[in-house]
Amino acid sequence: MKLISSPTKVTPVQQSPLRWWIYQRERFPLVTNGLLVAAFSSSAVSYSALMHGNVPRFASFLVAFVTCLIFFLQLRIADEFKDFEEDMRFRPYRPVPRGLVSLPELATVGVASGVLQLGMAVGLGGYGETGLPVLVLPLVVTWLYIGLMSREFFVRDWIKAHPIIYMLSHMVVMPLIYFYATACDWLVAQMHPPVGLPWVLGVSFVGGLMIEVGRKIRSPKDEEVGVETYTYLWGQRNAVRVWLGICLGMAILSAIASYHLHFLWPTLGVLFALATGSITVAVSFLNSPRRKRGKQFEWMSGIWTLLVYLCLGLFPLLS
Repeated sequence: MKLISSPTKVTPVQQSPLRWWIYQRERFPLVTNGLLVAAFSSSAVSYSALMHGNVPRFASFLVAFVTCLIFFLQLRIADEFKDFEEDMRFRPYRPVPRGLVSLPELATVGVASGVLQLGMAVGLGGYGETGLPVLVLPLVVTWLYIGLMSREFFVRDWIKAHPIIYMLSHMVVMPLIYFYATACDWLVAQMHPPVGLPWVLGVSFVGGLMIEVGRKIRSPKDEEVGVETYTYLWGQRNAVRVWLGICLGMAILSAIASYHLHFLWPTLGVLFALATGSITVAVSFLNSPRRKRGKQFEWMSGIWTLLVYLCLGLFPLLS
């Protein structure tokens, strides 16, 4: 899953600290992505705590948020390495090809952020029978999967030729990250996993699919050479149908997960509003696929993600 990004035309300032501000604005907007990750991580911690009849600790919220935000940053950095040759050829306006930041610099950021993640995992506490901090294992597993993604699972040509398998395999990282965030509560406290955990892991997987497909639905005039959007691969109507089907799957899984929280009816109200908005976006796009109108799917996917995670976390916690 790739979180929201927004390209901006700027003059490169390779020797200025401002370049990192420009990089995050274009490739990893901290405000937008931070808001989504806050809902994502707080949902995971809150869901686990509420299912155990507890109030989540602030430390668990903090570690889950910072660690998840870094996971998504590391995914972005991995993409910069993975897509470097294609970006140089087809998207020279992006920060790395135009020389704003370099791959070695991004690698340093990725490693340094990993050290921070490890320190927070150790600092949150919770030690297993081996005497090691319990969060280290799920942290390392998630790192390893991100590493495999960055290498295209060592079958680059084959997996690129099968876009559906490519998309599904890359979305597995979403439940891995969500699992880690829930573990900041139940695993650290050495309790059993919450009963509804499989359903919220499913929500995270389908939510990742929604954002991935939504950001690659474009109007014909917005298509770029070398960029395989789902409207290009499947056609406009089929891409929109797939996105709507994912919305339906997200609604079903969210309803089941909220049922376990005894927060079903408020969640159904939110899901009805989201479904209405999604159908409106889809119909307006198919009737008039004007330039930039495809962006509405990306934003609608973000709204889905934000509100669903709030319904599975902070809303029931505060009710």
